[in-house]
Amino acid sequence: MTLLERLNTTDRFAASIGAQLTVVREGYAKAEMTIEEHHLNGGNVCQGGAIYTLADLSFAAVSNSHGLLTLGIANNITFLKSAQLGDHLIAECTETFNHHKLPYCDIKVTNQKDELIAVMTGLSYRLKQEMEIDSLM
Repeated sequence: MTLLERLNTTDRFAASIGAQLTVVREGYAKAEMTIEEHHLNGGNVCQGGAIYTLADLSFAAVSNSHGLLTLGIANNITFLKSAQLGDHLIAECTETFNHHKLPYCDIKVTNQKDELIAVMTGLSYRLKQEMEIDSLM
């Protein structure tokens, strides 16, 4: 099983909201989701937790792209623009610093018009346990 397949099937919460990884390379990942009615909050815009989950899925893929089990330990997200019903969101995560224990990533979330919706940073903790995957994609 590839890392993309593993995270798309075992991250049950991300799958339940329609977030899916579409690209995974060492140090880079892309996840996508289309905003539907169930993503909307009381203000009739996309709930921040849905956007965070999409960004976090791409972060998980990058963090684990080196073959060792790596868990997120700190994140900071800033919402810059509201996402609307029907918007197609894309989260792209890039590994900024591949530390052997504490890798650091930058994530940006854009919509189908390439408008910046949110930015996030992520710090993770790399264990000495190998991921059971065949490849990244």
